[in-house]
Amino acid sequence: MLTSYAAHFDTPAGYLDFARFGPPSRDAVAATARAMEESARADHTTVDELMRAEETARNTAARLAGTDAAHTALLPNASTGLFHAALGIRRGVVLAARTDFPANHYPWRRAAELGRATPRWLDPEPGGGVTPELVRAALSEDVVAVSVSAVDFRTGFRADLAGLREAIGPDRLLIVDAIQAFGVAEMPWDAADVVVAGGQKWLRAGWATGFAALSDRALESLEPVLTGWTGVQDAGLFDGAEHSPAPDARQWSITNLSPVTAAAFAAALDLVERHTVAAIESAIATRTAELTEAVRVHGGRVLSPADPARRAGILSFTMPDHDPSLVAKALHAEGVTPTVRTDSLRLSPHASTPPEASERVAAALSSLPA
Repeated sequence: MLTSYAAHFDTPAGYLDFARFGPPSRDAVAATARAMEESARADHTTVDELMRAEETARNTAARLAGTDAAHTALLPNASTGLFHAALGIRRGVVLAARTDFPANHYPWRRAAELGRATPRWLDPEPGGGVTPELVRAALSEDVVAVSVSAVDFRTGFRADLAGLREAIGPDRLLIVDAIQAFGVAEMPWDAADVVVAGGQKWLRAGWATGFAALSDRALESLEPVLTGWTGVQDAGLFDGAEHSPAPDARQWSITNLSPVTAAAFAAALDLVERHTVAAIESAIATRTAELTEAVRVHGGRVLSPADPARRAGILSFTMPDHDPSLVAKALHAEGVTPTVRTDSLRLSPHASTPPEASERVAAALSSLPA
């Protein structure tokens, strides 16, 4: 366990559902409370002071993504960024995985309905994800972009972003949903043209937080169709005229975001930056390995990639001859919180997860009837 990082959290030892929601730190909770308290005592300085949290959060997100603030925009969630990207493609085919999380489907379906980008669905192998080989086999002249999750939400499969970039070449866009990876997996984000992430999962910033990082290629080729009044040049000039979109990532801004959630996001990102992604990733890998062993020892079938280098912090599994809902009851009895699906269970530890979590999982699985 990364003790210095874990000291910032009050999450129960058996909480193993970070791929669904990451309980925020005391730092993020305190930042939220301070911002609300300041807003309750508002004077002529309050709004401008609170809005500074947005700049802090954007700068930190940019550094973690390996870019700068001009190429970074804060968003209320990852889906908003995916819709910006999908509707920004004027025409052409986009490759996307049929097995991906639905948030990665609907933007492309809506874009197709509007006569813009058309999705072509890829079918990864069970337990796998979108690979360079799968993409190469599907490429054609009309393909203009590839949309992929950095880490698959079902199994933790880690995409080879550098390999995907090499496969599609320099002229097509690589659009990456990083919500299951950002802040907990070191990946070459600069291989992507669009990186979007929400802060409510592994970043542990709470809901209504997120960002997008855009490459120069993305800024040049994507049409900013969702630009709002805060995303234009001279946004503070209220002259009744239509202003041109900002030349940088600000063009993805629709309106002002909450300075309260921005404060929480800034605090959460600061924790990641101070403790480093590498250290957080290493701690998660240790816990995932322990959980994998506990599942296997008790007869579980692991659905996540066997190679630790090909997966992130998600462990998906089944217990043969046991309904997932019954396995979940046994886990709940030991104070363990998993993700429960109709066909499997998912465990997703964080750097604050103690070794005790694996012991609890082992106890729960050993209690199942033979």
